Amino acid sequence: MNSTRPHSQSGITLQFRGVTKTFYDRARSVEALQPFTTDVAAGEFVCLLGPSGCGKSTLLNIVAGLELPTAGQVLAGGKPITAPGSERALLFQEAALFPWLDVQANVEFGLRQQRRSAQERADMARSLLAMVHLTGFEHSAVHQLSGGMRQRVALARALAIDPAVILMDEPFGALDAITRDRMHAELEAIWSATGKTILFVTHNVREALALGDRILTFSPRPGRVVQEVRVTLPRPRSLESHALVDMAAQILSVMRTAEANAAALPA
Repeated sequence: MNSTRPHSQSGITLQFRGVTKTFYDRARSVEALQPFTTDVAAGEFVCLLGPSGCGKSTLLNIVAGLELPTAGQVLAGGKPITAPGSERALLFQEAALFPWLDVQANVEFGLRQQRRSAQERADMARSLLAMVHLTGFEHSAVHQLSGGMRQRVALARALAIDPAVILMDEPFGALDAITRDRMHAELEAIWSATGKTILFVTHNVREALALGDRILTFSPRPGRVVQEVRVTLPRPRSLESHALVDMAAQILSVMRTAEANAAALPA
């Protein structure tokens, strides 16, 4: 497979312009994110990489419209993001499915809100469940599914509303290594087929290299980008390939230096 692919017009461009975030309470303020500026091209797969608490998830929540930046702005398709929107879908580490609904009804949930007909909902749900390799599980209860299967349902539910941007917050962090590797391959296939713009949060260097077109590495809090890596390794990528392992070592070296510098700063 080629190392690069044309960016599909089904995605939209994200523009970050001086985005910062500070959280306030009565006792103190916490600077989570220092000024962040970049563009994410339509159809690009960008990984946000860094340690816990470095502002990755905060940035994702700002793109989702769940948080407002303290300063700066994010634009999706040229329009400022001020609230959640159907063109952006957010997936968490926990699948967050509705336990009282079966698999197909979970996938149909957003389509029901769009007032699609019952037949259209059913047809789309079955098609998407086939895409995520869950044919035959349409009427299974959520509690009967493995962690990987629940994440597949969550991905199918997100795809059902046809968002241009998919935001993923460590979606495979709780999975075992074999299931995680399988989900990497399935996500890459879906991304390649649909041309969605994906912003993917992870603290796993090899996962970022396996999936991303580009990696933005963040320092410990307050988060700032300390390295940008364009990944040109051919796809599909193996987590054990020598080239990927060597790149991971280089990125980890930068991350450790950033962590040491942050630890040296006065509290």
